[in-house]
Amino acid sequence: PAEPTLVLRLKFLNDTERLARVRPGDTVGALKRTYFPGQEQQVRLIYQGQLLRDDAQSLAGLHLGHLSVLHCHLSPPNAAPTAPGTPSPRSPAPATLGMGSLALPLFVLLLALLWYLQLQHRHVFTATATTCLAGLTLLVTFVAFAMYRR
Repeated sequence: PAEPTLVLRLKFLNDTERLARVRPGDTVGALKRTYFPGQEQQVRLIYQGQLLRDDAQSLAGLHLGHLSVLHCHLSPPNAAPTAPGTPSPRSPAPATLGMGSLALPLFVLLLALLWYLQLQHRHVFTATATTCLAGLTLLVTFVAFAMYRR
């Protein structure tokens, strides 16, 4: 007798779906070759939160049911994953200089100016203003360490 077929839902990151007709005896690799020809190395299949790494694993071994959802992630061809510890063949893109990257240095510069004014013109700064300046300096220090600690 003919082996029964299953219909699987292949769901992509952009929320599009594609139906795949497979047999339980098919392997993960056969599914990739059939529905992603030439892209087998770029496609990542995820079922119930687990990355399906073993292309030789049968679909029956995954206990897939009719209309089970396999999440699919397609990497660009030039971004194929490398082994851990292997340097990437592409060099990182240069960082763009935006307002986000300038915000912290500007705050530090502004705080330095305020502290200079506080030290040179103590009579203008009340105790409350000096306390607020110290608290703001502490807050910016914590943010700076948190940002550059990564």
